[in-house]
Amino acid sequence: MRRIERATRLPLVARCLLALLFGLALPLNVCLAVAKDQTIRDMRLWTAPDHTRLVLDLTGPVKYNLFRLNNPERVVIDIDHVLMQADPDALALPDPVVRSVRHGKLKPGVMRVVLDVKEAVQPRSFLLKPMQGKPHRLVVDLLRQESTPHAVITADDMLAGKQVVIAIDAGHGGEDPGAVGRGGLKEKTVTLAVAKALTKAIDAAPGMRAVLIRKGDYFVPLGKRVALARKAKADLMISIHADAVKDRHVAGASAYTLSEKGASDRMTKLLADKENASDAIGGAMPDEVPDPVVNSILADLIKRDSVNNALLLAEEILVELGGVVPLKYKTPKRARFVVLGAPEIPSVLVELDYISNPTRERKLRSSKYQRQLAAGLLAASENYLRRQGLLARKTPSYHIVRRGESWWSIAKRYGVSMSNLRSVNSMNRADMLRVGDRLRLPQT
Repeated sequence: MRRIERATRLPLVARCLLALLFGLALPLNVCLAVAKDQTIRDMRLWTAPDHTRLVLDLTGPVKYNLFRLNNPERVVIDIDHVLMQADPDALALPDPVVRSVRHGKLKPGVMRVVLDVKEAVQPRSFLLKPMQGKPHRLVVDLLRQESTPHAVITADDMLAGKQVVIAIDAGHGGEDPGAVGRGGLKEKTVTLAVAKALTKAIDAAPGMRAVLIRKGDYFVPLGKRVALARKAKADLMISIHADAVKDRHVAGASAYTLSEKGASDRMTKLLADKENASDAIGGAMPDEVPDPVVNSILADLIKRDSVNNALLLAEEILVELGGVVPLKYKTPKRARFVVLGAPEIPSVLVELDYISNPTRERKLRSSKYQRQLAAGLLAASENYLRRQGLLARKTPSYHIVRRGESWWSIAKRYGVSMSNLRSVNSMNRADMLRVGDRLRLPQT
């Protein structure tokens, strides 16, 4: 008797276990219900130009049914054996699509979640398994009918004339924060800030126009990023990231291009694997993520030429960023990065710095430093485009020597001979370059 009295003071789950061990009188159906029930621990809304995403964090997998109702417009999710711990009132509402979120018990064992929406939407949903610290998740996308589901770029972004189009991809976003610094700075925040600064700088420069792949804090699958760059008819693409490792002392920028075979080295392969895992973290439907790295890349000469051009762009980026930030690697690395999978578009993935380094994290948080990084990427893009004949060549009168530069690299950049460069500066082979030297440039 005492054992039964003590048992009734325990939580229901513990009572079920004791019932199984000692044969206590507890209905079996109650214990089975407890064993099945999961919990909605949290919920979030992410707003993209063409849809709104609702994410439910779960303690385990669930069975659910999703459907639409109209007059008024609603999206309904009936979830079996789940408890609500999250607070829908904490969501940032109203959203451009979602007016409110309600929930209640439909019948024993079924919870109904109702999304009151402002317009007719096309819902889609899928479950995600635990991934890199993320729990089981139920993802519900509400696609706006006036937008094409696979397009984020607006009509204003579709360019005419002879402007050069540069696709700027801010890595990660939404459910995928990317790397997180010790001070709490998220990679997705840094990449978007630098991408916006670069977009502004490009649009202010003559002959060029930027297309921003991700314009806010929402997730864009890797394959869709590639599709958006193609849709914009981009002449080149820069994907912006900020790396992280366990060693807090590691610092410096690096640049990566698409590999035709494999990764340059083990560390580059690990980085590519980490970046390519973004879809699993951010939440992408299987049919939304075509593999853009096709086998024909090995045989297609046009694509091969683009890979070589991407290498030239990466070299320019390292030269320019070298004047702003220390370089982790002085030459570009290669691997199968999915986001670089439009091989007809010269594409480079740039790791601006290591957000895991507290000193560099503080720098990356600075808007001034973000603009300096953007200026370096702009200068590199201009240098590359002029070398390719895609942008009118300026005739600069001088060049300031940066760290890591040589007579050869400076002469190569401006398309002049080393002897001519030395001659106009009254210098000979024995003269050494120093960082900060001002060199006159031959007029070509």
